[in-house]
Amino acid sequence: MAVVPQEAIDQFEALMEEEVDESLKRTFQNIHQGYPCETLMRFLKAREGNVTKAHKMLVDCLNWRVQNDIDDMLASYTERYVIHSFIGLSGYTNEGLPVFAVGVGLSTFDRASVHYYVQSHIQINEYRDRVILPAATKKYGRHVSKCIKVLDMTGLKLSALNQIKLMTIISSIDDLNYPEKTLTYYIVNAPYVFSACWKVVKPLLQERTRRKINVLSGCGQDDLLKIMNYSSLPHFCRKRCSGSSKHLQNNTDNCFSLDHPFHQQLYNYIKQQFLVRNPVEPVKQGSVHVTLPEDADEGDIAKILEYELEKFEDLQRCPESLKDLKINDDKC
Repeated sequence: MAVVPQEAIDQFEALMEEEVDESLKRTFQNIHQGYPCETLMRFLKAREGNVTKAHKMLVDCLNWRVQNDIDDMLASYTERYVIHSFIGLSGYTNEGLPVFAVGVGLSTFDRASVHYYVQSHIQINEYRDRVILPAATKKYGRHVSKCIKVLDMTGLKLSALNQIKLMTIISSIDDLNYPEKTLTYYIVNAPYVFSACWKVVKPLLQERTRRKINVLSGCGQDDLLKIMNYSSLPHFCRKRCSGSSKHLQNNTDNCFSLDHPFHQQLYNYIKQQFLVRNPVEPVKQGSVHVTLPEDADEGDIAKILEYELEKFEDLQRCPESLKDLKINDDKC
């Protein structure tokens, strides 16, 4: 559905105001990021303009977010971050759309449980929608709400079909909760086994998703250079890399590498959000002996205690520990 009538948007907006409670409206803000009408249009397009079906889809999505604490997903810090290593951000198209690279052929899905892979996927989606896209909107001076994805099939094997369950879960999450966020899926470096795999995967995808898939010849460089600069091409799309994700000059060229700026920024962002949501409390055991002058007033005592606490290496992790400090001067 190319165009959504304004009347449908108005009806949808009225339903959201009347029939959605405050808790769902709060998580809706994290979805729309200041562009509620555009978000309503996305859900309407996903349901062919049917207001009733689009409303149910969005309410189901909001309930899913609340029930699964999706708003806090970017504060879910885990050492299993390594499972992000087959997806990366290589740059932006000429229109400012983020270019996400996905190493489908490199994905073994054996480094963690299904739960962690799903969590990883949702984290990437949330980081895209709440950090990458708003930053692109600011940078390019217009609303950027979609991305493109380049899927590298280098190394694809028939054994990948063993993970159909996981692929189905991830596809379902995207279709139901992140509709119309990807403009086009480009498939590159497809080996001879791709056709067999595609026959199995294709029926699992929504028709509106299948219409966005474009299989390019070879590494896809010539076609992709029509919509982006060379510097934004994923490493596996550059002919000097022989069309393979394995031929790289250094880790910063490889957008799958954890040394790549995208992964460093994402990792640091999640870790920072985790520390903000889960501040480290001062250790409650042990004691520190501090000698205080007999004539010290409350202000002097606070300064002396602060000086002593600064000797501890972890003080910077609990900067609020002296806030609202109260002195108990009861004599023992």
